[in-house]
Amino acid sequence: MSSEEKITLQTEEGEFLDFFVVEETRLAGVNYLLVTDEEDENEDGECYILRDTSAPEDAEAAYEFVEDEQELENLFQIFAQLLDDADVELQK
Repeated sequence: MSSEEKITLQTEEGEFLDFFVVEETRLAGVNYLLVTDEEDENEDGECYILRDTSAPEDAEAAYEFVEDEQELENLFQIFAQLLDDADVELQK
C-alpha cells in the first residue's frame, strides 16, 4: 500500500471513526471503498467495504457499511483481484 487517503465517518451516536482507503471501485454505477482501521501497512487491521450513498450534487460523500452477505462476497472477490499485484493479503 502507498499512502492511503484517510476518511472519517460519524456514527449515529456521534462517535468519529477513522479509516484508511486501501482501494476503490465502481460497480453498477455505485462507488465502493475497501478501507482498514490500521494506518500502518505492516500491521494487521480490520477491513470493511463501504458503499457511497451520496448524490452527485452533495458537498460531502456519505458512506454506509455493506452488510448484505452476497454483495460482500462479490465485492470481496473484486477487491481481491484489484489487489492481486499489491503487497496486501485479504482474509475473510
